Amino acid sequence: MKLRRKILLAIILLVFIPVIAMGSVTYYTYSQAMEKKSSHFYWISLQETDRRLKFALNEITTISNFAITQQAVQQALKQPESAVTYNRRQEMNNLIHHPMILSFALYSHDRLIYSDSDAYTLAELQAQEWYGRVVEAQGRPVWAGPGEDRAAGALISDQAPSTGRIEIASGALIQARTIKDYHSLEDIGTLIIYVKPDLLDQVFWEAATLKQGDILLVNQEGRIVFDKSGERIGEHAAFPFLEAGYSNGKGYYVDDDLGESSLITYLPSHHKEWFLVAVTEKKLIASESSYIRNLALLLGGSSLLSAFLFDRFFVRRLVQSIIGAVNGMKQVKRGSFVPIPSPGRADDETDLLIDGFNRMSAQIEELLQQIQTEQARKKEAEMQALVAQINPHFIYNSLESINSMAVLEGNRNISKMVISLGKLLRISINENQELIPLSMELEHVRHYMNIQKFRFEDQFDYEITIPEELKFVVTQKLIVQPIVENALYHAIEPMEEPGLIRIAVSDAGDEVFIDITDNGPGFSKERLQKLYGEEQGPARKYRENGVGLKNVHERLQIRFGGRYGMMICSAPGFGSTIRIRIPKMLP
Repeated sequence: MKLRRKILLAIILLVFIPVIAMGSVTYYTYSQAMEKKSSHFYWISLQETDRRLKFALNEITTISNFAITQQAVQQALKQPESAVTYNRRQEMNNLIHHPMILSFALYSHDRLIYSDSDAYTLAELQAQEWYGRVVEAQGRPVWAGPGEDRAAGALISDQAPSTGRIEIASGALIQARTIKDYHSLEDIGTLIIYVKPDLLDQVFWEAATLKQGDILLVNQEGRIVFDKSGERIGEHAAFPFLEAGYSNGKGYYVDDDLGESSLITYLPSHHKEWFLVAVTEKKLIASESSYIRNLALLLGGSSLLSAFLFDRFFVRRLVQSIIGAVNGMKQVKRGSFVPIPSPGRADDETDLLIDGFNRMSAQIEELLQQIQTEQARKKEAEMQALVAQINPHFIYNSLESINSMAVLEGNRNISKMVISLGKLLRISINENQELIPLSMELEHVRHYMNIQKFRFEDQFDYEITIPEELKFVVTQKLIVQPIVENALYHAIEPMEEPGLIRIAVSDAGDEVFIDITDNGPGFSKERLQKLYGEEQGPARKYRENGVGLKNVHERLQIRFGGRYGMMICSAPGFGSTIRIRIPKMLP
């Protein structure tokens, strides 16, 4: 894939897709928040509706509670064979009176005793779905909504087509209860009160809903007792919360109602047989978040358009500059150093790229010319080096001649000194590798000290100890000899009594310690700092091109790292110890 397409794809991945993803997440989060907010709104509305419903029903219950204990009702049920007089009828009408009460009926064990309007016969009453609950309630009031009485209403209309009974059957709210004897508490009859549907209309009309939302009153069998819209009374709805053991812990859920995805919020009513249910189509709630969705789409489209504009007016020129630089590199590879023409001044990094490449190309061309000149000079220097190699061979041959003469003259000290000097020179000059075995480094020190013993006339002695397993550990060349040299000149030489230099190598796990100890007079802190810092100090009279302690320490750190190097311990009158710390490295 070409660079321009990669950049465009990267812009889409880094801008367009995150914007769409962010918009989608925002839209989903907002929708969930709206759904939860709507359910909370309905939950409060249902609680308020249930409170009003309880208050309205309690008004009717209070009237019936008072009426069933009065003598007129009690005597009419205890003497069912006696005719109900006009005065008693008027008294019962006055007892059970309320603007919302449409009618009432009083039944004994075997027949209808009295009704102020057309009413069920006893057989029709006992055929109602809710009559079993009346018997089980043992005198407590039982309510049946308009939707629960529709089947019986059709039966009544067919048998006795009375206007009052048709009105009651089609929309009345019924309270039914068993009447007990005031003294013996025996069942003596049943009271049925028909309440105008206006009572439920008033309760549900004041219920707060979203636009086009609906509130239902549903019984435990799923029959819609009443709804605010008045269009679904008597229908059967399969609500999951009516099933035994159902619990989602929220009081709301989303389900299909009448073929539409709807938010359904439910609340158990104070009347244990009923549930209050609020139904709102999901699309009405989603319409509240359509602004977020449209904004997300607009931002996504804008980001995509911005990506293409960015590609057209910026990426295109950038890619052209890079392509020009690549073509220039190809020309450089072929040996052509032609400057790259700039596509146009933009006063940005692309111009710096072209200018930098042109300068680099010119410098490479210049360097190639310098290399050619250097190669010619190098060949000439190699010829001179071949001639100069005669000098070391001449020195070795001369030392061999001196050694032979010393042996012939019987001077063994001169012979030993010449042999040590030769080996010393061979290690110093002929070993080209930077890292050498520790045994070879100490061998070099041994020859050096043998030579110095002749000079100091056995004024000192030395000891070198190294474990067998550490002989092949590699170290940097010429790190012990400079320290021994400093010990000879600054510690041993000023002494009147014999001196001793000990060199001990020890294993420290992943590291190796080389300790150089002398029994000299020791040094103060100031003197140590001076000796450490001087490169060509008082020792220059002994070594014209010597190596100082600081040089050894810096070479060790450059080679092995900052944790390695040299540590000096000394005090006046206690001698000196210098520890070299190197890594344990095998060849």
